[in-house]
Amino acid sequence: MRDKQVRRRRTILGLLVGASLILLTAYFGESPSSPLHAVQRGIVEVLSPIQTGASKVLSPVGDIAGWFSSTFRAKSQVSRLTRENQRLTRLLDQAQYAELQNQQLRGLVKLDAGIGAVNSYSPVAANVIGRDPGLWFQTIEVDKGSSDGVHLRDPVVGPGGLVGDVSQVGPNFSIVTELTNDKFAASVLVEDAKGDPGVLVPAVGNPDQLLVTSLPPHAQISYGQEVVTAGFKDATNPALHSLYPPGIPVGQVSNANQNTLINSQQVQVTPAVDLRHLSVVQILTRPNPSTERAQLPAG
Repeated sequence: MRDKQVRRRRTILGLLVGASLILLTAYFGESPSSPLHAVQRGIVEVLSPIQTGASKVLSPVGDIAGWFSSTFRAKSQVSRLTRENQRLTRLLDQAQYAELQNQQLRGLVKLDAGIGAVNSYSPVAANVIGRDPGLWFQTIEVDKGSSDGVHLRDPVVGPGGLVGDVSQVGPNFSIVTELTNDKFAASVLVEDAKGDPGVLVPAVGNPDQLLVTSLPPHAQISYGQEVVTAGFKDATNPALHSLYPPGIPVGQVSNANQNTLINSQQVQVTPAVDLRHLSVVQILTRPNPSTERAQLPAG
């Protein structure tokens, strides 16, 4: 039974192939006006509207498929570009932070080069790792401590000048009292014609200003003059307990009203260090004996 079906199928296939060959031979052998050509034109005329309609019907389907394909590609590109943007943003943030650190480090190097007395100390570089949120510009915490040779009352400098001194020491951290703290005081000189001495204290209620007090009432002090550390400490004044190397910039005179100077012997000073953006400091540790300066005379 199966063999008969196979033979039948082969016979039909052979007849169809033979008929196709005959029709092709006749089609190409006849003139354009022959019946076969007329039949072809009729078939084309019948099927052409169907083909055009099918194209119009299926065109939106193709457009939708293309839209989905384009959307998926766009989403993939957006995801890739988002990841790349995040990576580049991280690199930019790191580069900007490194540049800020480098600027402050260059400021410290410049300070060291400009103050000979600092070179007699052993500077320890430290990063600012904490601030008391309730006491802005009062204290900071740094990442160096007694294991790095830091001692209580060691002077601390930053890019531009004096920051304060060490008020608490741990094995691997220190608390620095800044010069805007109400407990801070230091002996200073105003670089006017005579180098008038005074005592640096914070301006109460204004973290951006300092005062130089105990000045001679007729000192010739004017706006913009530099104020530097005097390099003395006073055994009779508990506030002047720390010895700072002489010549460290403290700030500039920002208000030198002559009447105020005569009546209260003080002038206003703007700090040399930007305490709002401080991130790197130097702790001046272990001064050599030759750097110890004489104390201020009593009275």
